[in-house]
Amino acid sequence: MAERYDAQKVQAKWSPKWREMGLYKTSEDRSRPKFYCLDFFPYPSGNGLSVGHLRNYVPTDVVSRMKRMQGFNVLHPMGWDAFGLPAENFAIKMGVHPAVTTEKNASNYRRQLSLVECGYDWSREINSTDPGYYKWTQWFFLLLHKRGLAYKATGAQWWCPDCRTILANEQVEQGCCWRCESQVEKKDLNQWFFKITEYADRLIEDLKTVDWPDRIKKMQEHWIGKSIGAEANFKGISPIDGEQYAIPIFTTRVDTIFGVTFMTLAPEHPLVEKLTHPDNKAAVEAYIADSRKKSEIDRLSTEKEKTGVNLGSFAINPFNGEKVPVFIGDYVLYGYGTGAVMAVPAHDERDFAFAKKYGLAIKEVITPDGKPQGELQQAYTEYGTLIESGQFSGLTSEKAIEKMIAWLEENKLGSGRVNYKLRDWLISRQRYWGAPIPIIHCDSCGEVPVPDDQLPVKLPDIKEFKPGSDGKSPLAAISEWVNTTCPKCGKPARRETDTMDGFACSSWYFLRFISPKLDTAPFDAETAKFWLPVDLYVGGAEHAVMHLLYARFWTKVMYDAGLVNFIEPFSQLRNQGMMLAADGSKMSKSKNNVITPDEMVEKYGADALRAFILFLGTFEFEVSWSDEGMRGMHRFVNRVYDLISENPGNGSGKAEGKEAEDLYRIMHRTIKAVSNDLANFSFNTAIARLMELTNAMIDAAKKTQLASTTLWREAAQTLLRLLAPITPFLAEELWEQIGEKGSVHQQTWPVHDEKALVESTITLPVQVNGKLRDQIELPVDIDEAGARRAAEASEKVQKHLEGKQIVKFIYVAKRMISFVVK
Repeated sequence: MAERYDAQKVQAKWSPKWREMGLYKTSEDRSRPKFYCLDFFPYPSGNGLSVGHLRNYVPTDVVSRMKRMQGFNVLHPMGWDAFGLPAENFAIKMGVHPAVTTEKNASNYRRQLSLVECGYDWSREINSTDPGYYKWTQWFFLLLHKRGLAYKATGAQWWCPDCRTILANEQVEQGCCWRCESQVEKKDLNQWFFKITEYADRLIEDLKTVDWPDRIKKMQEHWIGKSIGAEANFKGISPIDGEQYAIPIFTTRVDTIFGVTFMTLAPEHPLVEKLTHPDNKAAVEAYIADSRKKSEIDRLSTEKEKTGVNLGSFAINPFNGEKVPVFIGDYVLYGYGTGAVMAVPAHDERDFAFAKKYGLAIKEVITPDGKPQGELQQAYTEYGTLIESGQFSGLTSEKAIEKMIAWLEENKLGSGRVNYKLRDWLISRQRYWGAPIPIIHCDSCGEVPVPDDQLPVKLPDIKEFKPGSDGKSPLAAISEWVNTTCPKCGKPARRETDTMDGFACSSWYFLRFISPKLDTAPFDAETAKFWLPVDLYVGGAEHAVMHLLYARFWTKVMYDAGLVNFIEPFSQLRNQGMMLAADGSKMSKSKNNVITPDEMVEKYGADALRAFILFLGTFEFEVSWSDEGMRGMHRFVNRVYDLISENPGNGSGKAEGKEAEDLYRIMHRTIKAVSNDLANFSFNTAIARLMELTNAMIDAAKKTQLASTTLWREAAQTLLRLLAPITPFLAEELWEQIGEKGSVHQQTWPVHDEKALVESTITLPVQVNGKLRDQIELPVDIDEAGARRAAEASEKVQKHLEGKQIVKFIYVAKRMISFVVK
């Protein structure tokens, strides 16, 4: 018997050999097709990798390895998204400079990824904190600035008191900071923004061109929130002096406007103060203060009940001149639409609930058939026929919308309009650990871009980098860094002290990998034409409305600037499901239930861990860790090792007979299935197919002389080549043991024989009066008469036909044979 598989020994043997031979180095052979596979730019945390992270990294490695064997130039790089709040907060907690913790954490990630033999081209490794990298992040900022897409504006922004920095809308979750989970508040600051709203339509439209999960596309479409409707001007009446103020509203259902019984302003609306009655002032101010603690996502949630406070004033409906009460409500955002909405309780579910709660009128103006429905028990929200709507009564909703917009435009009381929920991207951060914004403030010249030849604007090496509570970056306190000269006029000037949001760094990193050492441009344009866009992009769905949206925006800006020839950065996107602990809870350090690759590799080996990660369940679904499952995969790895090492296939005999045909067929069936499964991210079924082939070979080795034939050797070679992307060490070790030359990872991927998949025979059940009496093997193309003769010739069947009259014979091709007798 062969010795047992020693995973540690085999890993120590092959890892250095593969690195020495440059197995994972990217080929630039332009005569071959390319495959650019990329993982989401990881932030290297201090906790290191858990086995859950491998649900992202192992699958991309497997697909990349298969593509390499299929003859593709494969680019599969890795780098570190190391700027930003998480890295800085960790450094503050540890009392160490973020440059030190970042390098230490990245080294640990690199070690762990190498431990499970993720085959990255480490010669292309990048780090967003490297001045050679963020020089080009700054260059892109200036590109946006030059094109009018970067600007500074003052406004109430989300402020995290713990992180002591401004947050983008997307970074506030249920009123808390997305990173530290502290309660956030609003703070008035002068901030930098990127004008992503200029690209809203293209960001929606171009989703049609990419192979992405539908739910991610829908999340982006919802976040952009395009609405086509009308703007109508109501008039608010001051409760103090009767002065009237224009209050434009945006609606997608102008056909319901005769049913307006109240209107609602956003708490931030500038007219709130003018339209608030003195008796209502205290309640209004308290409500405004409370609303400032809620994120826009929370305020827009349709799952929460609408709340509001009556201002004690009225507004005039432009269509019928009716006065309706004015409320403020936090479900209205000042930055979306006009910051004011008309409320039609009869035709909006949440308005209906609000009206019931506050005792407001409910006026029906749309019905299915143009006839009043009586007292409504719920809102009628569909299109229909207008009633009680003046000259528009009797029109269908569709026709009424068209005519009402025309009426608004004719009377200069409004117009048709397109609206978006999307807000410009807030890029400023009042933190130290980020790419400095390359702008100089001059009293004479204003905002002056740092010249290209002065990039990068380097972060100063400082000891005290904790953020202050004054809303300013720690950089503001470093006078020798802040004070400079204006590049335009030469007079004294000041550097911008805000740094860029970390998402700026990850909005272009996929381009840097193609020419990571280039110092004259962010990337080589000709090389980009070959490698981009990314063919396969894999990572978590939590980045749907942040990183993915921002990277798409920057790509479109680059396209418009003539820098790239593609409009979407990532052709295909896949999102892995989360891995939970064995009990179904989330893995976390506080629960002491985190399982690391280190402990699993030490106990079971890298091959077994990789295969188990893939076998756990459907790639996109949530799965739970299983110790028993891990042990089972370890057993499978050892079974393969025992099978091939004990039966290396050194014989030269010719394989004949049914057993040979069966082995040949299952071998080619496995090639086809595994190839398709890996390409479609069905990793668990691919491994199940490999287990079936292994079992078939074990059975064949026990029962026949096939192990001494050339067919067996072909089957062994096939099994090892199919296993190579999944269990690289096992496959390489056995490839050497059976006497094959070169590395298994440099062999061509097997191609199935379609003819072998066609079954020549089939086994059919034979029933007599509904009871199974025999199973007979027949040619797959046998006709009904031949099937009947074969069934009647069976001794087991004859016993039940003798002396009986056959009343009926039933033959279902390729399914069954049945006799009815009496």
